[in-house]
Amino acid sequence: MKKSFALLTSVFFIGNLYLNELPIIEYKSINHPIIDNDGMVVSQRMIASEVGAEILRQGGNAVDAAVATGLALAVVLPRAGNIGGGGFMVIHLKDDDKTLTIDYREKAPAAAHRDLFLDENGDYDRSKAQFSLLSAGVPGSVAGFYYALTNYGTMSWQDVLKPSIKLAEEGFVIPHDLANTLASKRYRERLSSDPAASKVFYKADGSLYQAGEILIQNDLASTLKKISKFGPDAFYRGDIAKLIAREMQLNGGLITLGDLDNYNIVEREPLVGSYKGFKIVSMPPSSSGGTHLIQMLNMLEEFPIKEMGFGSSETIHILAEVMKRAYADRSKYLGDSDFYKVPSSLTSKDYARSLNENISSDIITPSSEVSPGDPYPFESPDTTHFSVMDAYGNAVSNTYTLNFSYGSGKMIPGTGMLINNEMDDFSSKPGTPNGYGLLGSEANAIEGNKRPLSSMTPTIIFKDNEPYMVFGSPGGSRIITTVLQVALNVMDHDMNIAQAVHSPRIHHQWLPEVLMIEKGFGSDTEKLLEQKGYRLYPSSTMGSIQAIMKEGNYFYGSADPRRPSAGVATP
Repeated sequence: MKKSFALLTSVFFIGNLYLNELPIIEYKSINHPIIDNDGMVVSQRMIASEVGAEILRQGGNAVDAAVATGLALAVVLPRAGNIGGGGFMVIHLKDDDKTLTIDYREKAPAAAHRDLFLDENGDYDRSKAQFSLLSAGVPGSVAGFYYALTNYGTMSWQDVLKPSIKLAEEGFVIPHDLANTLASKRYRERLSSDPAASKVFYKADGSLYQAGEILIQNDLASTLKKISKFGPDAFYRGDIAKLIAREMQLNGGLITLGDLDNYNIVEREPLVGSYKGFKIVSMPPSSSGGTHLIQMLNMLEEFPIKEMGFGSSETIHILAEVMKRAYADRSKYLGDSDFYKVPSSLTSKDYARSLNENISSDIITPSSEVSPGDPYPFESPDTTHFSVMDAYGNAVSNTYTLNFSYGSGKMIPGTGMLINNEMDDFSSKPGTPNGYGLLGSEANAIEGNKRPLSSMTPTIIFKDNEPYMVFGSPGGSRIITTVLQVALNVMDHDMNIAQAVHSPRIHHQWLPEVLMIEKGFGSDTEKLLEQKGYRLYPSSTMGSIQAIMKEGNYFYGSADPRRPSAGVATP
């Protein structure tokens, strides 16, 4: 008995030691993250996360794993993963104590002009802007991944491409959500109308692939092999470039061989803000994400968010008021900073305080009474996301996209590559919303070689000068507010990363005058919001956060359950 008691005591003691080493895990919690101490990859497809984790297992760093993951997603997540689109990457390098961003957003073809999507009456032509080859910007993903790897990775381009080539050539098991989207009326009509896309995503007799069957993409495999052998030259100047330019010329697109040859990525200084002792590092323009994430956090810092409580009508009201003002500013001041001077004071705390002056804790400010603020007095001299952290202290937060799910629905024949419809992210006509209901101004007008404004918000939060949270999300106009709320869930509401990701979300983007709300807040909260005057719009799920938190010696990962087949993988 004494031996048994001693053994039991020992087990209890060891167990408590273990629990004490894992302060983020609380067994009273309903939602629990995945835990590891050797690094982590989180993406919208588990199979792509496993590709990245294998790179870490082989000794690669976070950048190596990120590039391998991004290329794998181009095969296994065709609705958003891509080589025919573009995006943004935030990288933290431990040894250099440096954080940087890579802007590999698409660029407008040189021949693009501000009236590109207006019909003969001067009205916005939705079909041209969203579902034609005119909607395609010059893709940046290949250039962006290559730049990141060759400058900040440790492995060869060929090695990180091998898994993606294998997935395209040998195929992968079709998950239920891919089978369902391909079967849906919206996407089936769009993809079936394009011969090249139809050949890849539907059987020879036009019938559907079923979940559990194997999808082989021979043309995409051939394209990836060329990119592996010749690098970006194959895409921007070689055989692939010729196929892109030919298709554009034959079917009304604008991208030329010259546009492809002239494409360039930009390494930019990140935007840096602070919130209650945390350092926030995010993407600068041509993304609006970092600007308005920091702007909203600056405004919220003056409110007792923690005391008001998660999901209370008081908290949701303040969030909505702050969101409205940020999106109003977005409509006027945000665009490609290489073409338009974006006021840096949008992220200043003084400007935030000035916006807070007309926010009431009780009364809704109608959107008609909210207009873009005046930041100048304060001036100073379907998308997807994946996150990676390695055991060396490096971190990567990456968001990239084709814009809509499956982009324009057009595939470049012979490449297996869907092309983006990012040109719709420009402001085609002042006062006319784009595909996400967002308004724009001169700052985001169409112009040759300009990058369209984006909402992508890849972000790293630092605690005690070390990467603490690496995360981001897809979701169009709702990306920024999704990232904001997950950040608040951790920083204000003391949630573990799984709770923070899983919790319900709201969204207000100034116009239209509705408060979008996910299920899960409770009928009492909704009634209080309606009594206050909110017009509630029950929303489908918002965003898909792929997040990693580092606490002590442990990594904690959470893949958003809002997207099936997402997953956390460890080395």
